[in-house]
Amino acid sequence: MAKRPPPPTLHRDDPGRGPLAGHTKVTREDWLNRARDRLVREGAERVRILALAEEMGVSRSSFYWYFRNREDLMEALLAEWELRNTARLVAHCRAPARNITEAVCNFFRCFIDDARFDRGLDFAVREWARRDEALRARVDAADAARIEAVTALFARHGYPEEEADARARILYFMQLGYHALDVREPMALRLSRVGPYLRGFTGEAPDPAALAAFVAEAESLTRA
Repeated sequence: MAKRPPPPTLHRDDPGRGPLAGHTKVTREDWLNRARDRLVREGAERVRILALAEEMGVSRSSFYWYFRNREDLMEALLAEWELRNTARLVAHCRAPARNITEAVCNFFRCFIDDARFDRGLDFAVREWARRDEALRARVDAADAARIEAVTALFARHGYPEEEADARARILYFMQLGYHALDVREPMALRLSRVGPYLRGFTGEAPDPAALAAFVAEAESLTRA
């Protein structure tokens, strides 16, 4: 069987969202990054092989080095969504915590850093699912797994089963709604409300040390 040719090398100098810069080989990650960006900006229907190739300044044939077809690319985007968002949120909920304040702050840590939870990707997938029943079932399953993880977080800290479930849903749906509404407020104002939010979500006075550690981390990310 003949060897496949190597992936194409780009020779464009236009930076940014145009063709990739320099003598750079197009990688699978390049295709995924461009596809994810277009999904978030324009929706699933606008994720097209030819459009992505033109955006990167490469031949459409280079796509098939990494993916069988468009459906394969879209499945790769969903797998990334499940890993970047659901798996990471669940991992944060399972992280060791000395008390309920630290546990809920671990949950919040997903939402102060896009590297931990990609909010744009999450809502792009939800919008896509409005027109795809099979995907809607997958989104529902992801929400169920996330809520189960948050419920277990409360249960580990002594909350009865029914109360743990209710508090988990309040916390999770509030957080997603906060971003769905595109609430825009200075980080300093947002952080000033964390203490009262924690009291509302947990029914307990926040642990000062755990709260201070979370605020310091959020401020550091904001400066960065």
